[in-house]
Amino acid sequence: MKRSMVIGGIIAAVLVIGIGVSVAKNSDTNQKDTYSVALVTSTGGVDDKSFNQSAWAGIKRFGEKNKMKQGQSGFSYFVSNDNSEIKANLQQAVKANYQLVVGISFMGGPAMKQVAQANPKTNFAMVEADVPYKNAVSIMFHSEQSSYLAGVAAATASKTGKIGFVGGVKGEVIEQFEAGFKAGVLATNPKATFVSQYANTFTDAAKGKTIAAAMYASGVDVIFQAAGATGNGVFAEAKAENQNTTVDKKVWVIGVDMDQTADGNYTAKDGKPSNFTLASAIKRVDNAIEIVAQQGQSKHFPGGKTVTYGLKEKGVDIARDAMPDNAWQATQEAKKQILAGKITVPKKLSDVK
Repeated sequence: MKRSMVIGGIIAAVLVIGIGVSVAKNSDTNQKDTYSVALVTSTGGVDDKSFNQSAWAGIKRFGEKNKMKQGQSGFSYFVSNDNSEIKANLQQAVKANYQLVVGISFMGGPAMKQVAQANPKTNFAMVEADVPYKNAVSIMFHSEQSSYLAGVAAATASKTGKIGFVGGVKGEVIEQFEAGFKAGVLATNPKATFVSQYANTFTDAAKGKTIAAAMYASGVDVIFQAAGATGNGVFAEAKAENQNTTVDKKVWVIGVDMDQTADGNYTAKDGKPSNFTLASAIKRVDNAIEIVAQQGQSKHFPGGKTVTYGLKEKGVDIARDAMPDNAWQATQEAKKQILAGKITVPKKLSDVK
């Protein structure tokens, strides 16, 4: 009797240990599978056809691949309607125990620095701003390279030789777009007239429309917009202009960050369907954030590093959209020269010659 009780006790203990090991393994698996990620947007929201939307696409793709649900303990986002809301949203994401908190654009950099420093156990990823802490990775892009290609396309396609740039809020990141674009325009057509204007906002489509209307009225026939939701107004104005003329007299828009070809669909005055998105200077924010989330999930989070993606890393590129053959060929030749190191694209306007 005693011997059987001892054997039974040993078996029970083994079962308990086995169950404990199994639970621990399952717990580890679940923890890996549910590496929670939250996006704190800059102004413009997750449907801004720019940074925010691309970032959210990458987070959603990561979540869906790992069979996670949208919401707490899965993947979610916090909308910042104003820059003053970014810090509170970052803090809210930390409080909700998201393991990776993603911030967007240089406008959110100061808030991210404060929150990341105060919460060393949470991982942070910041797009286009430097956050120099061990629990944060700074994600940068060579947007000047894709913008240069956009400039080549613009100068090749333009009939008037007048080319415009519409920026959102002036700063280092948007200047990078403008510098690359202007360099590409002038390298292709040194006699081109380059016109630039900033809206001082990323959220006012009406202002973007007004600026575009003035540019088109002055003879500009291609506009590159790097202005977030404000850039939607540039597309709206181009559509209005093009619906009142024939296809051969269309004005163009160049999209930014995401492929905006669909935004250029319209029907001309003569009833012909056409498209006025000349090209899109793509920035693969989605890919970058998905990679960082995967690294965090596998315990290899690149904290304390600045990671920069360019043409070589397939982090930026030019989408052909409605580009004519000669413009496409010109961009592809310029792309080869950049990759070969024969062209170094300036990041600052002061370096554009």
